Amino acid sequence: MSVGLVTGASRGLGRALALGLARQGWSLVIDGRNEEALNSAGQEMRLLQPPGAQLVAIPGDVTEARHRTELASAAYALGRLDLLINNAGSLGPSPLPPLAHFPLEGLRQLFEVYPVAALGLIQETIDLLRATPTGGRVILVSSDAAIEAYPGWGGYGAAKAAVDHIAAVLAVEEPALRVWALDPGDLRTQMHQEAFPGEDISDRPEPDSVVPAILGLIQSDRPGGRLRAADLHSRTPAP
Repeated sequence: MSVGLVTGASRGLGRALALGLARQGWSLVIDGRNEEALNSAGQEMRLLQPPGAQLVAIPGDVTEARHRTELASAAYALGRLDLLINNAGSLGPSPLPPLAHFPLEGLRQLFEVYPVAALGLIQETIDLLRATPTGGRVILVSSDAAIEAYPGWGGYGAAKAAVDHIAAVLAVEEPALRVWALDPGDLRTQMHQEAFPGEDISDRPEPDSVVPAILGLIQSDRPGGRLRAADLHSRTPAP
C-alpha cells in the first residue's frame, strides 16, 4: 500500500490533496499547526480510506526540526514513503509590504517555512524515497510569485524561488526520484484571502479543482521540473 506524507494538510490545498489520496487508498502521514483542524481533516480522511490503510496525524510546525523528525519517524514506522508533498506555508506579513519596508525577521521566517523546512524534511526522508521501487515522488508547492515581479510579493516570492531551485537541483542529483516544483495557481484559500484582506476572492477556484490533475501527475513518469497545475492533463488515475 502506497504511503504519502503531506504537510499543511489541515486546510486548503494540502487537505484537498490528502483527501484525494485517501480516496485512492493511500496510507498517510499528515501535519498542521492547528491540532483541532488537523484532527477534523484526519477523521474525514479515515472515512475515505479502505481497510488496512493507515493515517497518522501529527500536529506541529515544519520549521521545528523535532517536528520534522517526528513526521519522518512516522513514515519509517509505516515501512515506506512513495510521496512527499511539501505544502505547509505562510504568507508572511499582511497586508503585504513593499521590499523597502519588509521586516527582515519576517523574511527569515518565510525562508524557514519554505526552503529550509522543505529541504530539512527531504533530508529526513530521502532514504525512504530512494527505496521506493518505482521511484519516490516529491512535490514542492510553488507559486507564480516565484517567477513574476508582483508588488508586495517580494519576500514570499523570494522564498518560493528558493524552493523552485531546490526542486530543480534535487531532480538532477536524485535521478531515480520524480521531483516537481508545482504552481497550483490562485485558489480560494484562507492564505490567499489574507493576501487580499477585505477583497472578494470568490472568483478563485476551490483547491479541489486542481486535485485530479495533481493526482495524475503523481501516478505519471513525467520528468522533474517546474510545472503549473493549469498545464497538466486533468485525469483521475485508477487506485
